[in-house]
Amino acid sequence: MNQISIKYTLLLFILCSSCNLIFAQQGNRQFYQLKTYTFSADSQVEQADKYFKNAYLPALKRQNIENIGVFKPKTYAPEDTLQRIIVLIPFASLEEFESLDTKLLSDKTYQKEGAAFIGAPHDKKPYERISSIVLKAFEDMPLLKPSPLTTPREERVYELRSYQSPTVALHQNKVDMFNAGGEVALFDKLGFNAVFYSSVVSGPDMPNLMYMTTFKDQASRDAHWEAFGTAPVWKKLSALPKYQDNVSHIDITYLYPTEYSDY
Repeated sequence: MNQISIKYTLLLFILCSSCNLIFAQQGNRQFYQLKTYTFSADSQVEQADKYFKNAYLPALKRQNIENIGVFKPKTYAPEDTLQRIIVLIPFASLEEFESLDTKLLSDKTYQKEGAAFIGAPHDKKPYERISSIVLKAFEDMPLLKPSPLTTPREERVYELRSYQSPTVALHQNKVDMFNAGGEVALFDKLGFNAVFYSSVVSGPDMPNLMYMTTFKDQASRDAHWEAFGTAPVWKKLSALPKYQDNVSHIDITYLYPTEYSDY
């Protein structure tokens, strides 16, 4: 082998090693699906609860998908005529996410236990609509972490936040603020019990990021956010010129876990 061939081979080895490292790092970051079911009647909600508890969650666990969260809003706006259930599902990869429906089709137990919900007639539909958001975990928290809270479920506050940015570049800037900037570290230091931090891969109102923190009750939630807002680290970080104007809209939803939710 001549000198040029040796150099070429070495270069390929370095490039391939770098690619493998990148893929390995990406593989350690989970993807999440947030599925929101909407209902116009209490009977639909009751049917959905039975379906999730007895058919859907057991079927996901047979696919080795664990730590599934099922939540309901703590409050509704007066003008909101629809009830909602939000299901949070973690995936090891996009391939696992993409193949799930096919696998469920071949799960005879799931098809049997969920038959009334899955095959409901058009004039007795079990829900109004299903919306879906796909997310990718942040580098500083690559895996979902179920909340350790043990207080009564109806008292807990699971705070789901969505931060929209004016542009893709400013979205990446806000993501960097969470990771390299230290927001994730500060939340962790102050005991926010984060379940996940993520960027939206596919969904409405992009570009945006979403994350979920948890508290034993509303008073605890308010106290934690007051501590965050007055923390010297946050005041310094939020004043940095490079992190200005990277959020254009914030949505906040307060949730509590159902009795069959994994957390």
